[in-house]
Amino acid sequence: MGEVENPERVNREHPFDTAIALKPADTGDSAYIGHTHPAYANMVGPYGGITAATLLEAVQRHPERLGVPVSLTVNYAGPVADGEFTVAARPARTNRSTQHWSLELTQDGQVVTTATAVYAVRRDTWADTETAMPDVPAPAATPVTAMPEYVEWAKNYEMRFLDGAVPALDGAPESPDSTTTLWVRDAPLRPLDFPALTSLCDVFYPRVFLRRGQAMPAGTVSLTIYFHADDDALAAQGSSPVLARARSNRFGHGYFDQSACLWGTGGDLLATTHQLVYFKG
Repeated sequence: MGEVENPERVNREHPFDTAIALKPADTGDSAYIGHTHPAYANMVGPYGGITAATLLEAVQRHPERLGVPVSLTVNYAGPVADGEFTVAARPARTNRSTQHWSLELTQDGQVVTTATAVYAVRRDTWADTETAMPDVPAPAATPVTAMPEYVEWAKNYEMRFLDGAVPALDGAPESPDSTTTLWVRDAPLRPLDFPALTSLCDVFYPRVFLRRGQAMPAGTVSLTIYFHADDDALAAQGSSPVLARARSNRFGHGYFDQSACLWGTGGDLLATTHQLVYFKG
């Protein structure tokens, strides 16, 4: 894990922990050095979820961190090249119970990814969830679905698609609906924490593939995550599968959006997430 010990890391041998590992930079300005991991490679650069998780990890290990994450927005300004990168994490403002962060991932002096995060000290209040977990078969009753062999990062997840599986390589009929629902967890198993939940929020393949019945050039431009889980909810989830459902609202002019929810096996809404995705075709 590098030079800074982090008690929240649960398994330093897990490939996920290796992929998000950071060590302090020599500059002494709260910057960290990381390195891309071949296990999380995507078509161009690393899987976007692992990049987002790495940026959150920079805040998680920062000595000035207050509380737990409540939101994260990542803007993918350009592809991350294989190799070393630097993450700068700066607390822009700290209030009594909230903290705002500014983050940048750079390579060779060029900004590749920017992000902002909000952390907070959560307190007990009235609570209710309007978006209920759908009634679906249990994970054990749903077979594991293999993603295409060339999707390297997907090999790190156990995916059990309930609907909207990735279209066949030789093409499939167009779909009138962009919804995908699946049970998903890390493989090998790993207890859920905030960086892992961050990565899971990007686990969906592009919605345009499903609508058009074929793969085409596409990539996330901006990803926002709202964390509803606290430490207790994550501890209760452990390494059990998360139910994830995503759909798009609008396609056109080279972009589409994606809205998704992730629930724990007990029905708790762990996170909601929204993306803007570029596509050709």
